[in-house]
Amino acid sequence: MLRVGLTGGVGAGKSTVATRLDTLGAIVVDADRLARAVLSPGSPAVAEVRAAFGDGVFDASGVIDRTALATVVFADPQARQRLEEITHPRIAAATAERFAEDRRDAATIGVHDVPLLVEKHMEYQYHLVVVVHAEVEERIRRLVSDRRMTVSDARARIAAQADDRARRSAADIWLDNTRGSADLLESVDQAWRHRLSPFAMNLAMGRPADGEGGAPDDAGRARLAGRLRYALAGLPQARVDVEERDSGGRARFEVGVGRDDAAAADFAIRSAGYAPAGTRGGVPTYLTCDPGWPGTTVRLVMIPA
Repeated sequence: MLRVGLTGGVGAGKSTVATRLDTLGAIVVDADRLARAVLSPGSPAVAEVRAAFGDGVFDASGVIDRTALATVVFADPQARQRLEEITHPRIAAATAERFAEDRRDAATIGVHDVPLLVEKHMEYQYHLVVVVHAEVEERIRRLVSDRRMTVSDARARIAAQADDRARRSAADIWLDNTRGSADLLESVDQAWRHRLSPFAMNLAMGRPADGEGGAPDDAGRARLAGRLRYALAGLPQARVDVEERDSGGRARFEVGVGRDDAAAADFAIRSAGYAPAGTRGGVPTYLTCDPGWPGTTVRLVMIPA
């Protein structure tokens, strides 16, 4: 399954993109919706929330008062951490279950809709990250008109999230929603046709991407290296080195592991979005399945014991 993270600032239009991706055939899992389900009446997490935060975060009917709970946890980092300890493992399990249940075939595209993806530094967990963007003043207008927020509340909500610079550093696909929904939906369709769907098919078939394509900038190279490190996290001795760009500007990486870990490293590199491409100088080599940056190379070398 091609794993895609979808995010964007509040009011940017992320829900519009999620709906379109669902229509195109992706499995879309909404992290906020799962979080609400985890804290729904009768769920095991509710008793833990009551034990941790007391009756003051519940309404008269015994349902969690989300506003009261948010007031507590956003004012106290330790309280927020405790809430995350209660909810995050359950949300992660529910997310994995949903993707497993809905998986259709090897070329399935799974989209994880996560509002705080950038804030939580989750960009390495996906093959691609899609960010939806709109200018701050337009987002404020939408929040005031569509969600009945005050201007000051809208500005505060936006200020509490990541800024555009951080989102751009995390983004493989940047969808600009400043020109209206028609243009936004056309951009989604193009990303599906030219990047997401071909990437998913290449990954399923174990084949490198074709074409010349572009080359990642420094932020893109950092993301690719981070994704390799994330995939190799179960191999504590593994290392990922970023090599110099080749003559075409394409990214090259070297993964070093102990000989006993070679098979596990091979699996991890493939799962990170690469296909075997034979050997070069006796060194196993992989090429990316991503048509956005064809030619990105990974070499797997053995570290002497």
